[in-house]
Amino acid sequence: MMNILYENDSFLIAVKPADILSEDTGKDDCMPGLLRAGGQRSVFCVHRLDRAVGGVMVYAKSAASAAKLSKIVSERQMEKEYLAIVHGVPDPEAGEMRDLLFKDSSKNKSFVVKRMRKGVKEAVLDYQRLGTERFDEKECSLVWIRLHTGRSHQIRVQHAHAGHPLWGDMRYGHGQAGRQIALWAYRLTLMHPTRREEMTFLSRPPRDGIWKLFASEIDAWIE
Repeated sequence: MMNILYENDSFLIAVKPADILSEDTGKDDCMPGLLRAGGQRSVFCVHRLDRAVGGVMVYAKSAASAAKLSKIVSERQMEKEYLAIVHGVPDPEAGEMRDLLFKDSSKNKSFVVKRMRKGVKEAVLDYQRLGTERFDEKECSLVWIRLHTGRSHQIRVQHAHAGHPLWGDMRYGHGQAGRQIALWAYRLTLMHPTRREEMTFLSRPPRDGIWKLFASEIDAWIE
């Protein structure tokens, strides 16, 4: 059963489980398909989350609503915040990451590069370390992240480039098969497309796996 946080005639806010595609495949193995199986007639994707990442997403119910929501996204009137667990201890404990990213579509992988050229885009995020623990005899840290740009695999590649890959990330770090990547889109704030008022929705990360180490820090941060 889908976890729907909010719904009106134009759009809905739902929690995407990890390992589910956010975009439409025409089948039931994706968020739009699951939402249709749950009774929605039409579902339009207006932004994305990596398949391995769970958390809060907005979906339009019509093409007209999708156009309005896409405009909100393009005008940066939608703010996305994440919680992640990374290897090591980020230093400084809070700051900004600003990099140039190039996406190699043939490999479906992004890379930090040194200069601007065709296909390169600037990637910017803010971060803050919320706590550090030990797991499997290694240090790991809970990090809050706010995106200012929405580049492919941005959080994963920028943190890996800084020396703190996300826990469980096989593509950019030292993840292991079967271990879930520790990244969760926990907070989404957007401007309502017609009422022009700000709306905020929250979804807590899982309480199992490595997330259990930071249960108290997560609860305190979200509350």
